[in-house]
Amino acid sequence: MSKTIAINAGSSSLKWQLYKMPEEEVIAKGLIERIGLKDSISTVKFDGKSESQTLDIDDHHKAVEILMSDLLRFEIIKSFDEITGVGHRVVAGGEDFKESTLIGDKEIEKIDELSALAPLHNPAHVAGIKAFKEILPDITSVAVFDTAFHTTMPAVAYRYPIANKYYEDYQVRKYGAHGTSHQYVSQEAAKLLDKPAKDLKIITCHIGNGASITAVKGGKSVDTSMGLTPLGGIMMGTRSGDLDPAIIPFLIDREPELSDAEAIRHIFNRESGLLGISERSSDMRDIIDAREAGDEKAKLAFDMYVDRVQKYIGQYVAVLNGVDAIVFTAGVGENSVPFREAVIEGLTWFGMSLDPERNVFGAEGIISTEDSSVKVMVIPTDEELVIARDVERLKNK
Repeated sequence: MSKTIAINAGSSSLKWQLYKMPEEEVIAKGLIERIGLKDSISTVKFDGKSESQTLDIDDHHKAVEILMSDLLRFEIIKSFDEITGVGHRVVAGGEDFKESTLIGDKEIEKIDELSALAPLHNPAHVAGIKAFKEILPDITSVAVFDTAFHTTMPAVAYRYPIANKYYEDYQVRKYGAHGTSHQYVSQEAAKLLDKPAKDLKIITCHIGNGASITAVKGGKSVDTSMGLTPLGGIMMGTRSGDLDPAIIPFLIDREPELSDAEAIRHIFNRESGLLGISERSSDMRDIIDAREAGDEKAKLAFDMYVDRVQKYIGQYVAVLNGVDAIVFTAGVGENSVPFREAVIEGLTWFGMSLDPERNVFGAEGIISTEDSSVKVMVIPTDEELVIARDVERLKNK
């Protein structure tokens, strides 16, 4: 029996699913979250059971070791030889990778070079790829790129209004991210609406520790919030999102230690967003708990986050010249009732409103009222299935 494992490594998480292929049957799945933070959580689900352990996991290499150990410990597999394919989600493919590809030494080196475009992600992907190469050196190894879905963006959306030479010499442009997620949930939304994707205008909101919003027209990405790197767009867990670029020289003039480029990257990637404003946590669950307990900084962090999401949705209603559906997905989008409620409360002018009996924890499908002209949905993302399918396709080739 052929088994494929799909690996989706986020900036602070590692989500995985083990499939029997080509049947697309999920044998087991799991999530390792809060990587790099205290009290990391590793959860494995199989045979109707769920097993969790809390421990400190310093990095993604350690997370892969724990995952593979758990597969044996719970007797999900008897040996590593049962796994014949592994697919890795990779955030940044730049202009080098416009579709999924088999991974060899040359590809690993290039993905590592592209870390400048995804400093929180590509290094984690490379660590995961190398860890799997050590444990399973002979299986089909595939990279599935977040940026691939966004290659349909027109130049008016992906170009920046700076001198042409910076695009021509260094490919400075918008690449986007979370492409497999935006692709999957927009297709599932079309099924829920019982309409062809080619006839729909959909705004997909992938809201997790990293977050992006995409305008999907006719089944294709026409604009997305993340930019040259995943730092752009809306405010996130530890990332600032969009800023006035003049902030950087302004701070350098006043904080000499910030003249180093790595220091700037660190501040805006790892010390900003929910964490920077709340001074408490990058996790929306912690922010909401603190907000409800009266913490003013947590309240401001929550309100700013909602504000940025609302602004991007409004912007993409204009880009699409109307919208049929808003889709929430990923950790926060799928699970945070207060977050979804706050976002949609500020967008009722567009003809969308939530049904409180549908907008509950664990909700899936349409959560808007019957008379809402714009349907609001919660669709659990399944990037892992997209990844597994690409592994199978390339394995067969």
